Amino acid sequence: MPWVVDQVLFDQLVAEALEALPEVFRQRLENVEIVVEDWPDRRTMHLAGVRSPADLLGFYHGVPLPHRTSGYMLVLPDKISIYRWPILMRCRTLEEVRALVARTLRHEIAHYFGIDDHRLEEIGAY
Repeated sequence: MPWVVDQVLFDQLVAEALEALPEVFRQRLENVEIVVEDWPDRRTMHLAGVRSPADLLGFYHGVPLPHRTSGYMLVLPDKISIYRWPILMRCRTLEEVRALVARTLRHEIAHYFGIDDHRLEEIGAY
């Protein structure tokens, strides 16, 4: 790759993608932290069923909103991880990075709302 998006700019792209979500979705994000990491760890790769860290762009760690019960209290925040290097490896321009960051964030937020990969495919989300 002849260029690199540094951590600060990448964080900014994630923040922009979050801000671009419809207000109705942003208002419902509770007890979830969105973080940027360079690569997924082995445990996350195992949970996602991938062998190469380059194959995972993001991951939702937590209890989806529809599965939270009245006992869901005083717990650490769920986490949405966006993986910088796997995304950068797929892109040639800053606009491609911006688009893939936004798509990945929307995908992981869909998991937060309880929408699984099968349903995302059914509705044509990817």
